[in-house]
Amino acid sequence: MNQLHVVTGAGPVGSAVALQLAEAGTQVRLLTRSGSGPAHPLIERRQTDVSQPRQLRAALDGAVAVHHCVHASRYAAATWRAELPAMEQSVLAAAGEVGAVVVFPESLYAYGLVDRPITEDLPRVASEGKPGVRTELLRARAASGTPTVSVAASDFFGPRVVASHAGERLVPAVVAGKTVRVVGSLDQPHSFTYVPDLAAAMIRAARDESLWNAFLHAPTSAPVTQRQLIAAVAAAAGVPVPRSGVIPSWVLRTVGLVHGDTRELAEMAFQFDRPFVLDSTRSEQRLDLAPTPFDVAVKETVEWWQGQA
Repeated sequence: MNQLHVVTGAGPVGSAVALQLAEAGTQVRLLTRSGSGPAHPLIERRQTDVSQPRQLRAALDGAVAVHHCVHASRYAAATWRAELPAMEQSVLAAAGEVGAVVVFPESLYAYGLVDRPITEDLPRVASEGKPGVRTELLRARAASGTPTVSVAASDFFGPRVVASHAGERLVPAVVAGKTVRVVGSLDQPHSFTYVPDLAAAMIRAARDESLWNAFLHAPTSAPVTQRQLIAAVAAAAGVPVPRSGVIPSWVLRTVGLVHGDTRELAEMAFQFDRPFVLDSTRSEQRLDLAPTPFDVAVKETVEWWQGQA
């Protein structure tokens, strides 16, 4: 008997989860306000506002798992606090009523500033700004009677990933031969998570009850510098490596004094001006998954961007 998985949101993570499930023969119900999302015979796209409890509860009928991939309307701590906790509580309540596990894609923000590779046993106790919101969300999930899994990833790259340091600010510029300017440093090691690997981990976690109520790291390749990432994208695109430069963190902080969006970006700039390394070894063993080879992931990312052009 085919099991129904519900996916909320059709961004890069939600779309990847929905397509991987459908391609494996699983029935998927994809919920968005507009009814949008990838087309597949096993994906039912349903127009649903997941912030409305009645709509959400009706849309979860028959589900064994909910992959909650909706995020806030703005990249800002105040917006996150205003929108995300209530939405997650609605999802947890509705999923609990139908007996479904809820799987969340998660960031590394709750770890705060770290000076070593990030492993699952490090404390997740950041208390201010956007990291503090993520800590609060994790605590609320742990307190819920509904089973949950949080699968944490570092900065995204991959097909459909646009709003990311390794998305529209980097790949199209490299392919076009334009100068690339990155945040923080060109030469500090940084982990980048390939979104299809995050999606695969979320699906595996949903299906394995031994992983429920756990905090996992998405399978993530060895860190690279942003200079190495630029070179890898250029090689995959078959173009010369372009000129590159840096936007120092202090510049973001200065501009952020008068520009709100830049201020929100500056808050997390510490992840780029020093080593920021995600260690997913333990979670890979628990999930029985490995990250996509880095060169393959970069090639698939570049091919997607070339298709958009």
